[in-house]
Amino acid sequence: MTISAIIPTHNEADHIGRLVAELRTHGGASLVEILVVDADSPDGTAEVARRAGATVCRSPVRGRAAQMNFGAANARGEVLYFLHADVRVHPDFGRDIGESLAVGYEAGCYRFRFDSPKPLLRLNSFGTRFSGLMSRGGDQTLFITRPLFDRLGGFDERFVIMEDFDIIVRIRRIARFRIIPKNVLVSARKYDTNGWLRVQLANLTAFSLFFLNVSPRRIARTYKALLKYR
Repeated sequence: MTISAIIPTHNEADHIGRLVAELRTHGGASLVEILVVDADSPDGTAEVARRAGATVCRSPVRGRAAQMNFGAANARGEVLYFLHADVRVHPDFGRDIGESLAVGYEAGCYRFRFDSPKPLLRLNSFGTRFSGLMSRGGDQTLFITRPLFDRLGGFDERFVIMEDFDIIVRIRRIARFRIIPKNVLVSARKYDTNGWLRVQLANLTAFSLFFLNVSPRRIARTYKALLKYR
């Protein structure tokens, strides 16, 4: 088994070096490459990633779905492992993915916990041990075999947000999806900027629109109007 780690980025210079270093430290022989797919970040993300040891690809289109598809098209691993730039990987990820494949799972993710001790965020983290779609998210990382990814046609690039939920829905229709019972560490910066309640309301709104089959463009426009980013 060979793994290609794929990380879409835009202005992630503060985080990408650490993630690349962690992937290189823990990936072992199965990790054949780390692809950082950057969308013309003006903050030097690409250079930080190169210095840390990643291969940097310039995406012709900005947007996580498009960038991850571009990375997949340039990857050579048998398994594609998609990560957000601000995640802290589990040290066992190579072994965990291999064991998941060995027992028949073609895709999956981790649980998570936040890099914050706030009680309400611990409640969010607890929810990720359950299988419901609303307990999932791209920040939990996603592994998927190349054949399954190709069969699905990759990420739906119409989605600016919710692309991870969309692909998990499609995965579960045709393949087994595993939630690895270990945690990755994810950033609480969105909650620090907006507050817990505001983020929860924004998430609930986005999910409601998604399940109502509202256009991806409208979902993204509504979600971004509800939250501030940093």
